[in-house]
Formats: sequence, structure tokens, C-alpha cells
Amino acid sequence: MSVPLVYLRDVQKRAGIFTVWEKQRHSKTVHWAIECFAEAMGVFLYVYFGLGSQVAWVFGNIAAEAGLASIFQIGFAYCFGIVFAITVCGSTSGGHFSPAVTITMVILRGFPKAKAARYIVAQILGGYIACLVVYYQWKSFLDLAEAGLKAKGVFDAVMFTPNGVAGAFANFKLADQSMGRAFMNEFVNCTMLGIIIWAAIDPSNILIAPVMSPFIVAFGYAAAIWGYSVPSISLNAARDLGGRLAALTIWGMDAKGDGFSAISSLVNIPATVFAAVLYEIFFTDSDRVIDASHLDYIRVHANHARLPTPHGEKQDPNRPASTGSTEKGTVDMYENAPANGPTNV
Repeated sequence: MSVPLVYLRDVQKRAGIFTVWEKQRHSKTVHWAIECFAEAMGVFLYVYFGLGSQVAWVFGNIAAEAGLASIFQIGFAYCFGIVFAITVCGSTSGGHFSPAVTITMVILRGFPKAKAARYIVAQILGGYIACLVVYYQWKSFLDLAEAGLKAKGVFDAVMFTPNGVAGAFANFKLADQSMGRAFMNEFVNCTMLGIIIWAAIDPSNILIAPVMSPFIVAFGYAAAIWGYSVPSISLNAARDLGGRLAALTIWGMDAKGDGFSAISSLVNIPATVFAAVLYEIFFTDSDRVIDASHLDYIRVHANHARLPTPHGEKQDPNRPASTGSTEKGTVDMYENAPANGPTNV
């Protein structure tokens, strides 16, 4: 069975400067930067929208202003941010947006190690920039909140806690929470999310079509925030380390935290690997049939005009696309940009 290949250039004319740029963007010297930008932008999107509500909640509590935000709103804000991140940036980079996901892909899916290192740096940078942008947008109000804490004589006791201004950016645990329970809270939540993510990207899971995957993943994060944010959760090292670095930039070493900062930033990584292994053992079944929606998703990716075919040549825009699995490329092929050269645009 075959369907015609129709490229964007066949139906939409772009300005000349963009067609010139497209001749270069898939070269080995440029394409890695495009993918890293997409990873950074994806993290920026979900941190920017989620943190905005988080800052509003902290400010409202300190200023005794009711109705500015709630945990329910924060969960939805991060949820929408994740949907925006995956749908806007995922088609360019693959949509990891989390060091834990990237590392798991290296271990279980053969994702290139050098590329993974670049992705992780980009992800943390995206979170860091988002936190600084949100801080400066809210700065006048946050200065008032800090002044209010000082006026009440509770600045030192509250500032670097979940209820303080810095607590909106860097993750701190409540005094009543033990390290052991904090570890358990983070590990269990990240394991559940890892299973959900692996289910969402399983092409044999007929109940989750590719177009629904962003929403399934986002709903998982929202549910975790609604149920377990009070005992302290991070869920993503890019958000946590980016926020911690931003807090250190703004408030200095007072924002470094204690031993909990290691739990907050690192536990999500082994938890996600563990979740993926669980899914591969108990839920993955190679004898399942891949449904049409997933085959179409794979076909669209495999027939990118600048990807080489399994035989090494570029795609022929006039050739019908085959859905046969024998004509698909390899992981290595899709994870390495083709050599730079003349391209029809």
C-alpha cells in the first residue's frame, strides 16, 4: 500500500531567505544546533507557563491575596506548557525535554551519547533562561514579597523554603518532610510518569494515537503535581537544575539548598530508567500489530526529503511513500544529519 508524498514546499512558498537557510540547516555543522534549540525551547515553554502560576501562588500566599493561583492551576499550567513543548518542538528534536528521558533513550534505544550530552545541556539551559525571564517579569511583585517577609521578621525562616520567593524557582522540602519520604515521593512519581511516557511512545499501543501522546504525558505531570507537590516533587532535572541555577544567580549561595537538592535533581533519572525497563518487560509485545495512525507517523518521519533512504540516496519527492517496514531507515540514519550538499528546495 502506498500514498503520495506531498512536501510543505509543494503547497506553500517560503520567502527566499528561508529557502537559502533550509539548504544549510540539515548539514552536520548546523543541524545539531537546530535540535538543541528545539530541546531548549521545549523546556522553556513548559517552565515558563508552569512557573508563572507557581510564582503567582507564592506571591499570593505571602501577600495574603486570595485567588491569584492554586495547586490545581499550577498543575494545569505545567500541563499546557508540556503540550505546547511537545507539539511545537517535538517534531524537530524528538521531544525529550528531560535529561531522564534522554539518558533512558541512550541506555535502551541506542540514542547517540554525544548528542545526548548536547541535549541535556540545552534542556537545562532552557529551564534556566525561562526561570530568569519569569523572575524579571514578576520582579516588582517579588521584591514586595521579600520586603513583606522581612517586615514580618520571617525572611530567614521562610525565604528558602517552598513557601518563600526562592521556593518558586528552586525546589526545597518542608521542614516536616524526611529525606527518606522525599526520596520515595520523587522516585514513585517519576516511575509512574516514566511508565506513562513509555506507553505514550509505544507504536503498538492502539489506545494512544500519536496525536494524543502529548496530552497523555501532560495529564500525567498534572496529576502528579495535584497529588504530590506538597510533599515536594521535581519530576524533571532540567526544570530542577535550571531553577536551582537561576536561584543561585539571583540570591547567591543561600539558594543552594541541602541534601534534598540532590534528591530533587537526580532521583528522576534512575526512576525513569526503572520505569522504562518495567514497561519493556511487562507491557511491550513485539507480536502486536502497529495500527495505521502509528504507521503514518513513522512514514512521515522516514520520508523527510533530506534523509537518505536505506540505500544511501536522498528521497525522490515524486516517489510514492511505502509503508513497508523493509524500506525504513535505521536509528543511526535518522540520528545523524545527511552530508551537506545541493538540495532541491
